[in-house]
Amino acid sequence: MDRLLVLVRHGQSEWNLKNLFTGWKDPGLTEKGVAEAKKAGEQLRDLKLAFDIAFTSDLSRAQKTLDLILAELGQTGLETIKDQALNERDYGDLTGMNKDEARKEFGEDQVHIWRRSFDVPPPGGESLKMTAERVLPYYRTEILPRVLQGKRTIVAAHGNSLRALIMELEKLTPEQILQRELGTGTPIIYRLNEDGEVVSVEDLAA
Repeated sequence: MDRLLVLVRHGQSEWNLKNLFTGWKDPGLTEKGVAEAKKAGEQLRDLKLAFDIAFTSDLSRAQKTLDLILAELGQTGLETIKDQALNERDYGDLTGMNKDEARKEFGEDQVHIWRRSFDVPPPGGESLKMTAERVLPYYRTEILPRVLQGKRTIVAAHGNSLRALIMELEKLTPEQILQRELGTGTPIIYRLNEDGEVVSVEDLAA
């Protein structure tokens, strides 16, 4: 049985390009982001991968990335489940703020803590720990059971919601996952055993 799980961060968004805290806001993809998503689809097609079900967030940049990937695979009608449990981390009061401007206003150290600590949320927002507390129950109840049934599964989501999944899959510590950079539009391919543990991983950015 093929227990396949592919994770993909959305392609570059307009706010990624402008260096803004995005969170739950919903900017579209840039031309580069569209190209990244198409390339991800091409990479998966070259590996002769196909899927039985897809999951994505409630935000259009992830949904559009998934649509572009599936178009490259010739799977535009694939069953797709959208849920805000997979949304990006909510940056609260920082949302829409330029990251350099935030450093000037709040100080380099404080912004670094908000961005790269595990359990310190920005004002009005979520920490990575809080993000994981909504992503992981959803993964365990909705995504993992389908993978274990042999449904080949692709998840298109966001840097921090995917970090939460990768932390669980690869059994990483909070310190380790915070060092993990996820490229936009880059698939990571996991194969799991019957217990849901990773037996192989291939990062197509490598």
